[in-house]
Amino acid sequence: MNVRGALTIFVIGLVLVLGDLVQRTLIAGSARLFPGRRIWILSKWQQFYATYILFAVRHIGGATIDPPVRVPGKAGTLIVMNHQSVLDIPLVVAAVRPTYPRIVTRSRYARGKPLISHMVRLYQYPTVDPRAMKKRDVLRVADQAATSDVPMVIYPEGTRSKTGRIGRFRRAGISAILAARRWEVYVVTIDGYWVLRTLDDFLSRSSRIQGRMRVSGPFESPSPTGEHEDAREDPILDAFIEELEQTMRSAMVDMRGEAPAA
Repeated sequence: MNVRGALTIFVIGLVLVLGDLVQRTLIAGSARLFPGRRIWILSKWQQFYATYILFAVRHIGGATIDPPVRVPGKAGTLIVMNHQSVLDIPLVVAAVRPTYPRIVTRSRYARGKPLISHMVRLYQYPTVDPRAMKKRDVLRVADQAATSDVPMVIYPEGTRSKTGRIGRFRRAGISAILAARRWEVYVVTIDGYWVLRTLDDFLSRSSRIQGRMRVSGPFESPSPTGEHEDAREDPILDAFIEELEQTMRSAMVDMRGEAPAA
C-alpha cells in the first residue's frame, strides 16, 4: 500500500463527509433563499470541491496533472468527454467556466454516496443506467437537455476505459440530447487518468498519473428534430456523432504520439 495514496483517500474522504453536511445546509439553503443567485452559488461550490480534489491528488498523491483547458460554458453548450477515472467529474468541472455543468450520471450514484448523491439531486443531474437505457431514461435526459440553463456533459462510452483507449460511443443518450435543441459542442479528451478507475487504485497508483487534456471545437450540432426516441435512426445525427467520436479518437492518437490508423 502506498502511504501517499492512502493519505489522498483520507483527505478526499474527509471533504466528502464534511462537505455533505455543508452542502445539505448552507449551500442548498442559500440556493433556495437566493434563487436569483442559485447558479452562481452552485457553481462556486462545485468549483471549490473540484479544485480541492485535484489539489489533493496532485500535491499529496503525487500525480502530474496539467492545468485544465478552459471550456466556455453557457446554456446550449454540450461537452462530450471520454471516461477514464474517478477524477473525470472534477476534471470537467474544473475546466468549465463560468458556470457549473449538468452531468449525465450513473443512477447508482444517486444514493448512498456522501456529497455525491445529494449533489446529483441538488444539481439536477440526469441519471441513467448506461448498460440498459430504458425509454423513460431517454425521455428524461432529453427533457432536461431541452430546458437546461447550464452546460450539459455526457460520457458517451458509458463506462470507464480499462486501458485508456476510447470505447465505442453508446448512442441512446447523446442522440436524445442532440435531438432536444441546437448545441455548441466541445469534445474534451483526457489521457493518463485510467490508472485510477476506482478509489482502491489510489492506494498504489496515484503517483503514476500523467494527466493531460485536449479540447476540440466548438462544433455546431444539426437542427434538432425533437424525436428523442428515434434519434438513433436519424442519419444526420448519426453522422455528427461519428464526427465527434472520430475527433476524440484523433485527439487521443495525437496526445499519445501514435501513428494514425490506416
